[in-house]
Amino acid sequence: MPVSRRTEPVNRLTGASVNTRTPPFGQAEPSPAERLLACADLLACPQCGHPLAAPAADPAIGDPPGPTRTLCCPRGHAFDLAKQGYVSLLTGASTKMTGDTPPMLDARAAFQAAGHFAPIAEALARAVAASLPGHSRTTTDLPTAVFGADPTPAATPVAQVPHHFPARAGVIAPGSSVSASSSTRLTATLLSSTARARAVADRSASAGAAVLEIGAGTGYYLAAVLDAVPAVRGIALDVSKAAARRAARAHSRAGSVLADAWRGLPVRDAAVDAVVCVFAPRNAEEVARVLTPGGRFVVVTPTSRHLAELIGPLDMVSVDEAKEDRLAESLGGRFDLVARERVEYAMGLSRADVANVVAMGPSAFHDAERRAERIAGLPDSMPVTASVSVATYRVR
Repeated sequence: MPVSRRTEPVNRLTGASVNTRTPPFGQAEPSPAERLLACADLLACPQCGHPLAAPAADPAIGDPPGPTRTLCCPRGHAFDLAKQGYVSLLTGASTKMTGDTPPMLDARAAFQAAGHFAPIAEALARAVAASLPGHSRTTTDLPTAVFGADPTPAATPVAQVPHHFPARAGVIAPGSSVSASSSTRLTATLLSSTARARAVADRSASAGAAVLEIGAGTGYYLAAVLDAVPAVRGIALDVSKAAARRAARAHSRAGSVLADAWRGLPVRDAAVDAVVCVFAPRNAEEVARVLTPGGRFVVVTPTSRHLAELIGPLDMVSVDEAKEDRLAESLGGRFDLVARERVEYAMGLSRADVANVVAMGPSAFHDAERRAERIAGLPDSMPVTASVSVATYRVR
């Protein structure tokens, strides 16, 4: 009786085999802590807003050679790197944002490793590469991933205009307000226009371009972007500790940060050339602050056709048909649409794939036992639509 062999998934961006296990680090492979320290110049103290840096070791007190595993700001606030290599920049009271759980991340990693969302990662990487200085030609080397045309014409590019960054007011999460103490702290840490100009000049002289992903999860999409644009550094930011641990090992040029984007991004002004956000909440004011002049914000959102074949049979959370309009409205005060692509294609999913795609999203904990029975009743292989919008914005 023939035995079927399970082939290892392949990353369509790089051609390399991928799996859900964490590979060992060799001598040429930087550790997660080293990856973060290499990106530390992009970070800002979440308490006072001043730049973070890793101070040199002090042999007089027994420090080993090289930078310490602590990030400090000029005012003395210090943040130790976790043993997994990420840094927690969460401060104050516990955040109400919980992020993904370990089981959700396990399901997401398995689904991503199988390559089902590779065309989405490819489209995102092309969009980011096209926006980065000196990397626009990289897009011609990437595989074509757009399987359906966007019925809405892309916005016509217009000439660059001066970017105005208003005062950094308190960041307000939906349905909540900023406390007086938080507002006072944020107001006290605003950079003057002169300091901001200096930050831009210092950034221009630093080591190349940088990309930030908000709600990075496993780090899959950020890794795809960094694979497509050599020499660019990345920051994976997520509010989930389990995600921060995973993202710390996502790519050799990416550092991992635990933070709540709704409280403010612990990133320096004008520090990153692109911000990406895939199926995650967005903080438009903070994104505008951390982008360099001419930087781009690339947002991936599901359309109403995404996973449509599963929504009814499995009673999953559906996507609002007006989601794209609401996204444009939420960013309209700070951003202009530059381009948009519709990525749509059919995936052949097994029951295990279906279970993973359900477990990794907002439907994960809704009537799980009954859903498992419904999944068992599905065919072992079924076509399911993947449909997303990849929109690129610039600061107004």
